[in-house]
Amino acid sequence: MVALTDVEYRALERLEERERRLRRGVTLQRENDRVGEVFVLRSGRMMSSVLLDDGSRQILRIHSSGDLLAVSNLIYDDAPETITALSDCTVAPFERAAFSALLVEHPRLAALILVYNQIERVALTDRLAALGRTSAKARVAAVLIEMRNRARMLDKSVGDSFALGLTQEEIGDATGLTAVHVNRMLRQLEEERLIAREAGRVRFLDERALARSANFIDRYAGLELGWLPASRG
Repeated sequence: MVALTDVEYRALERLEERERRLRRGVTLQRENDRVGEVFVLRSGRMMSSVLLDDGSRQILRIHSSGDLLAVSNLIYDDAPETITALSDCTVAPFERAAFSALLVEHPRLAALILVYNQIERVALTDRLAALGRTSAKARVAAVLIEMRNRARMLDKSVGDSFALGLTQEEIGDATGLTAVHVNRMLRQLEEERLIAREAGRVRFLDERALARSANFIDRYAGLELGWLPASRG
């Protein structure tokens, strides 16, 4: 999206000097934990979620390598969300003071963090609207497209086929559906020749039709970044 300078890369690397490894299923933080750290997800995949009043789980976001995790911990002492490893992961924790110093010394990095936060906010708004106003098939299709696009951001060689890395229960928790309903929607997408599935992988057979079915909007397209401050290095 924006090329970073060597100075900016080194500044980000300083945030990642410490390292913590987690196995799949391990919780990094729970709702209402006392918190003070923010994290960079260095490798693997994680999810942010909240518990609803009926005891069910709502997945808010799936995180991939390079994402900032628990940014809300900058302004809250009690965690507003649970963060759990969806695969074996490595995270780099850093304190609020380190983040404050980064913002002062590198205003363009601060602006880029704001950009990514707004992309995440708008994508979350899209999902919230979808929960109440789109079909189950559209919600499942949107998750598939989002997961493929995020895989492609990390690996430009990713094409129409990708490892999903989510269980049907996890897709259900992200879309407000039961695992049984998710299974039914995946089979419907297969029957309509929009996707194919094999050994944990999904292949898009008709991506345009799939995007239409999902009412999908790519929130990484059409960005206006001409206002970003100049780099200091």
